[in-house]
Amino acid sequence: MRHFLEFEKPIAELEGKIEELRRTTDAGGIDVADEVGKLTDKAEALLRQTYAKLSPWQKTLVARHPDRPKALDYVRALVTEWTPLAGDRAYADDAAVVAGLGRFRGHAVAVLGTEKGRDTESRVKHNFGMARPEGYRKARRVMDLAGRFGLPILSFVDTAGAFPGIEAEARGQAEAIARSIEAGLDAPVPFIATIIGEGGSGGAIALAAADRVLMLEHAVYSVISPEGCASILWRDSAQAPTAAEALRMTAEDLRKLALVDQVVPEPLGGAHREPAAIIAAVGERIWTCLEPLLELDGATLRARRREKFLEMGRAGVV
Repeated sequence: MRHFLEFEKPIAELEGKIEELRRTTDAGGIDVADEVGKLTDKAEALLRQTYAKLSPWQKTLVARHPDRPKALDYVRALVTEWTPLAGDRAYADDAAVVAGLGRFRGHAVAVLGTEKGRDTESRVKHNFGMARPEGYRKARRVMDLAGRFGLPILSFVDTAGAFPGIEAEARGQAEAIARSIEAGLDAPVPFIATIIGEGGSGGAIALAAADRVLMLEHAVYSVISPEGCASILWRDSAQAPTAAEALRMTAEDLRKLALVDQVVPEPLGGAHREPAAIIAAVGERIWTCLEPLLELDGATLRARRREKFLEMGRAGVV
């Protein structure tokens, strides 16, 4: 059963009527094709109208949609000969960060991702995509490995942020995130990051200090969640929609600010409606960005990447 967001209720009602009519046809042989066609056109028009004017808060809800493709969906569809790697070689394995080696379009690559999980069991296993220090140390280990063996890095970011628990702080959460960012900036290989859902705070940029940062049309990327921002500024998480406006966290805003390099259009109604189509589109964009970077040497890649991120500060956009 499809999950509908609060602002999609009128669309849900129309699609529900369409499904009822189709069941009527199946059960009694009544020809309702004309009526179904009219309602289908109406539902599509309403869907198009709704998604053409989403507010930043509504985009945040779409980015969090439970049926949206997750990091492992992209990995399984785009990467062949996938071999997962586990552990940070210091403390433990963190399932919130998935990592491994495989092939993308015939090229050996290292792959990272923050995985939220799809059902209750997998969400608990992956800690809802909120990584602990060992997750970021695992990411750093894999980035170092990629540099040593000349493997391009692909990452898929979807996290509300790093895990804020006291045990994570005790094990050096801030240092682990900083070291992961450092490893990304210093990698002597091409690095393509894609924000596929939520890009929350340092927990996201730890896997996105890349040569090219792609962002899905209805993804969000921000220093803090709207709820967190509202709780700090107004002491009221109900002000989250206002905070989302102020944070300028949508793909459209971030592209204008030159904080992301490309925006990948999503199917009408969001990535969750056509997962295979958006995964294929992301694969094409990644290859388009990766192919020219394969011709550059490590020193050039590092210098350009460093300059890219320093320019953001000079321009006064962050």
